[in-house]
Amino acid sequence: MSSPDPVAVRATFTSVAPRYDLANHLLSGGIDFWWRRKLVQLAKSGPHEKILDLATGSGDVAMALRKGLPEKTEITGVDFCEPILEFAKRKRARNNLPVETNQFLVGDCLDLSFEDNSFDLITIAFGLRNLADRKKGLSEMWRVLKPGGRLLILEFSQPFFWFNPFYYFYLQGILPWLARFVTGDREAYLYLGSSISAFPNRAELCEELRSAGFSEVSANPLTFSVVALHQGRKKN
Repeated sequence: MSSPDPVAVRATFTSVAPRYDLANHLLSGGIDFWWRRKLVQLAKSGPHEKILDLATGSGDVAMALRKGLPEKTEITGVDFCEPILEFAKRKRARNNLPVETNQFLVGDCLDLSFEDNSFDLITIAFGLRNLADRKKGLSEMWRVLKPGGRLLILEFSQPFFWFNPFYYFYLQGILPWLARFVTGDREAYLYLGSSISAFPNRAELCEELRSAGFSEVSANPLTFSVVALHQGRKKN
């Protein structure tokens, strides 16, 4: 599979934006809530004043971080798809959260509009595989992290060998039709399947993180390694 086309990716998420959250919850069987909780638990292991959530989408991870971390923590969500970002802003309004510490901005992971050494923690959930240039994206994340800061990546991975047949039967044979029923857009979730199958496994992504300059790199498989939670640190 070639690198994702940013125009096509933006169009895909614009198409499913109105039912994006519902589709995620139903198609994952609700396990996505648990995946996000694991990310928040890992985020709690260090004091973080400023957090950047990339590919924030409808803001589910940003909201989970908001609930799990101290009120004074500044959380900035960035996404390059403005229509889906509007749903994140509505969640902020429903929760009466101040804009000053809960920002949602339009931006590109490959060209972040922040100064060097700006954030204590960067999170990105289910967005890394959509980057047109993963190497450049990781370089930008490293640049805007403060020395000693961490990167947490929650992303689909390659499942354990014995689970492969069941997983890809669901991913390629069942999920697109369920997605069509929920969102009206089967093609968007055909893309999901192809992007997952072409994505690196845990060891390969760990190596990409090391090549980007991160240390203390690790990966924790979740749900038979359907998803993995990676982390890396920018050296002091």
